[in-house]
Amino acid sequence: MANIAYPPSYYAASANPAPARPALREDTEADVCVVGAGYTGLSSALFLLEQGFSVVVLEAARVGFGASGRNGGQIVNSYSRDIDVIERSVGQQQARLFGEMAFEGGRIIRERVARYNIDCDLKDGGVFAALSAKQMGHLEAQQRLWERYGNKRLELLDQRRIREVAGTDQYVGGLLDMSGGHIHPLNLALGEAAAVESLGGRIFEQSGVTRIDRGANPVVHTAQGKVRAKFVIVAGNAYLGNLIPELAAKSMPCGTQVIATEPLSSDLAASLLPQDYCVEDCNYLLDYYRLSADKRLIFGGGVVYGARDPANIESIIRPKLLKVFPQLKQVKIDYAWTGNFLLTLSRLPQVGRLGDTVYYSQGCSGHGVTYTHLAGKIIAEALRGQAERFDAFAGLPHYPFPGGRALGAPLTALAAWYYSLRDKFGV
Repeated sequence: MANIAYPPSYYAASANPAPARPALREDTEADVCVVGAGYTGLSSALFLLEQGFSVVVLEAARVGFGASGRNGGQIVNSYSRDIDVIERSVGQQQARLFGEMAFEGGRIIRERVARYNIDCDLKDGGVFAALSAKQMGHLEAQQRLWERYGNKRLELLDQRRIREVAGTDQYVGGLLDMSGGHIHPLNLALGEAAAVESLGGRIFEQSGVTRIDRGANPVVHTAQGKVRAKFVIVAGNAYLGNLIPELAAKSMPCGTQVIATEPLSSDLAASLLPQDYCVEDCNYLLDYYRLSADKRLIFGGGVVYGARDPANIESIIRPKLLKVFPQLKQVKIDYAWTGNFLLTLSRLPQVGRLGDTVYYSQGCSGHGVTYTHLAGKIIAEALRGQAERFDAFAGLPHYPFPGGRALGAPLTALAAWYYSLRDKFGV
């Protein structure tokens, strides 16, 4: 079987040096076998290794190959559906748990970067940008909600203040979250993988899982080997395929597109994002952008339901970029790529157990950089018998997409079109 390489992207081109890890070609044992070397799998492995478990991680391609190494690189707090939505569907005790966890993922990332000396261009500060008075009202409510759950690092931005952090006249205001920020996402994954190995964890790349024998003593099979374990953690997200059909039925892979410009002059870069914060707007189909360490503008947006790769990504994203920053009309685009994420009907993560020994977390719905790091911690807690936080997520209701994946993609795209019209006309 041919090796699966990283797809072309700015992140792959600027990744820190990392070893090519061997494929699994043996029968081995571990306390825990993790399926997937993205953020969820690596976070789980790290927490478990720190608590004395032996861990094997199996990755079908390379560390951070999927969304973990191709996303917009933004540290965005809370969930794809905010705490107020969760409050309306669960009891007060559970709502408190979700509120307390909403800002933990970002703290975990910073702790990991500091403890393991991970070089990933970490910067503080993220902005939610409002394009209408209605969106500004939502941000005012979001500030009150987040402060109620302990995030005190928030500042509402009026039209003058947001021009000081984003050099465009598109926005009427915004909300600055200094506990947000941005990173080089692939380098974060590579650093976490190195940390896993520094604690004795074993990572096998090019080792796609072909079958999981569930039960009291689960066995995870690859083409050339197998792992016997006490527990299995399934962390494949949008790249899991149909390995576990009951998980595939309740989720849909989707693609988001990203471009990176050529390096900009220091003056031009500073005129776009003077404080070097990352920005995302408040539309249903949102755009997001930030500066890389070498002063490229990384700009992403849009969703392809069903995770098809568009033929010309630049033609989709460049008009969005120029609407925000028309001064970049002559700037060259050096990289364009797609990263797949997993969407759930509720837009909330799916967490649970298959029997007593197989655990899973999936479906971050485009909000995964922080949540996946929290997921690793709550899974590790559950394996140690402290399952209150895990069970809070596991108790959220989830439903299959109407018509399954075949019809679910066009129906979801139709709904997204409707909401994008609402954004456009401010209704």
